[in-house]
Amino acid sequence: MSGVPSGAAAPARPEAATRPVQPEERLAAALARLILDPAAPPARHIAVGAASPIPAAACWLVKLSGNPVRLSLLHKRSGNPFTEGSRELFDLTGQGRIDLFFLGGGQIDGQANLNLVGTGEWPGTAVRFPGSFGSAFMYMMTPRTILFREEHSPRVLVERVDNVSAPGVSPPGVFRRGTAQALVTGRCVFRFDAARARFVLESLHPGETVAGVREATGFGFDAPDAVPATPDPTPAELALLRGPVRDEMLETYPEFCARVFGPVTTEGVAA
Repeated sequence: MSGVPSGAAAPARPEAATRPVQPEERLAAALARLILDPAAPPARHIAVGAASPIPAAACWLVKLSGNPVRLSLLHKRSGNPFTEGSRELFDLTGQGRIDLFFLGGGQIDGQANLNLVGTGEWPGTAVRFPGSFGSAFMYMMTPRTILFREEHSPRVLVERVDNVSAPGVSPPGVFRRGTAQALVTGRCVFRFDAARARFVLESLHPGETVAGVREATGFGFDAPDAVPATPDPTPAELALLRGPVRDEMLETYPEFCARVFGPVTTEGVAA
């Protein structure tokens, strides 16, 4: 692990260990477990897009746990590896040098299709989303994509997206390196079965039920007879999240760090 940059926050006070687990910390730990999934292709180089604090926290958790991964964070204010913006990200991805990426969508359907354009018939002017921004290229050229969206509701998780910005599956003969590995939401974790183009419920966050998730999901999905709970971060993971991970993220995501990991005093110590 590299040293804490000058001016970054000091490690959290011992009192921070008594704070309840925050939902964002649980999500970061869940994403970290997916990144380290031994059954998946190795994630040697992970890229994280802008305005993605929870995926960024997950990636720092993986790296600061001692795993040899390279991180490219597009929103990092200092030390951003890309000097020409997204162009370099797309070049690396096309060359097969990005192993894992995160994507979300204004709409996500049961075949892992993403809509980043808008609702209604093309061009989707009923409700406008930010735009595709190369998501189709990243989705098809990256071996692993983890879908992430905190909001879990029928308006986001729909039976069929109104417009396909990035397809979850492709017809035979269409070259693509990979597709969705999983979908993580504020309610649960789904795995994606690419061969069947269908999600499978893997775990439920605390307080959630299969019936409640079905009611909040616009698409059908499979579920085992017994669905386990999404594990909380371990004490070691919490210590990393509230200390070294926070230190790495504080410059780029100060509000997120204060809200999730605890406020920072004028002395630079977590309260």
